[in-house]
Amino acid sequence: MAAPLELSCWGGGWGLPSVHSDSLVVMAYAKFSGAPLKVNVIDNNWRGSRGDVPVLTTEDNTISQPAKILNFLRKQKYNADYELSAKQGADTLAYIALLEEKLLPAVLHTFWVESDNYFTVTKPWFASRMPFPLSLILPGRMSKGALNRILLTRGEPPFYHLREVEAQIYRDAKECLNLLSNRLGTSQFFFGDMPSTLDAYVFGFLAPLYKVRFPKVQLQEHLKQLSNLCRFCDDILNSYFRVSLGGISPAGQEMVDANLQKLTQLVNKESNLIEKMDDNLRQSPQLPPRKLPTLKLTPAEEESNSLHRLSP
Repeated sequence: MAAPLELSCWGGGWGLPSVHSDSLVVMAYAKFSGAPLKVNVIDNNWRGSRGDVPVLTTEDNTISQPAKILNFLRKQKYNADYELSAKQGADTLAYIALLEEKLLPAVLHTFWVESDNYFTVTKPWFASRMPFPLSLILPGRMSKGALNRILLTRGEPPFYHLREVEAQIYRDAKECLNLLSNRLGTSQFFFGDMPSTLDAYVFGFLAPLYKVRFPKVQLQEHLKQLSNLCRFCDDILNSYFRVSLGGISPAGQEMVDANLQKLTQLVNKESNLIEKMDDNLRQSPQLPPRKLPTLKLTPAEEESNSLHRLSP
């Protein structure tokens, strides 16, 4: 019997099985290759401290980072690229490098650096899936890590200031999206009728950008103008992450159950706290009620108050 493969990853929302690009890459590749992954959605019981997900756990190994996880799955005979030629394999590596260099910085900026998006969408969503006190610390740490990664690749001459860096990374990202759109054309996938590693990476990078509702949508608006890339994301969602009859994907249902359990625990804690406060109040010494002095109005104030009551 094959060893169980368990993937710990961020959960879904906005019609996605996960809102996290790296998690989506691995989940999509597993669907394409037939790898039997058991998906464990991160919730308030999570004990990680750095946000290093997705993580694949087997009987003997714990593996993080999408590229390493995909290599491990290939060694286990779950290979989505077995029909690709040598040239297509080389093109896959080239396009993945292009995605990480040109598109990833803008995706990170959209989620983690753009202040309106971060404070209204990204931070609340991730914090609600983390246990206390990690929920107060880890989103800020992840935001800082995203900014450092952007500056590491783009914060060099001739771009010294963040505003200049932002302008450049969005130009690069739009060019990358245009190249992907031209390469895909009218095909269902990037190398014909069967999805491969490149499709998993493109889907993982594009789907959150396409589906998550942000207040600042500069790159999202450009993506939505490229109808074939949007159709590409929708086709994969419908074909490989089809929702159940209740309208919720399995990963999404796990997240709903986890959130329901979290809410129940919160209500129970608050009820216990209220009971303790009541007990403390009953046991505390009771002071006699103070009689407030009666304020007496002057005749002029009484007349003014009477007129005010009579006025319409």
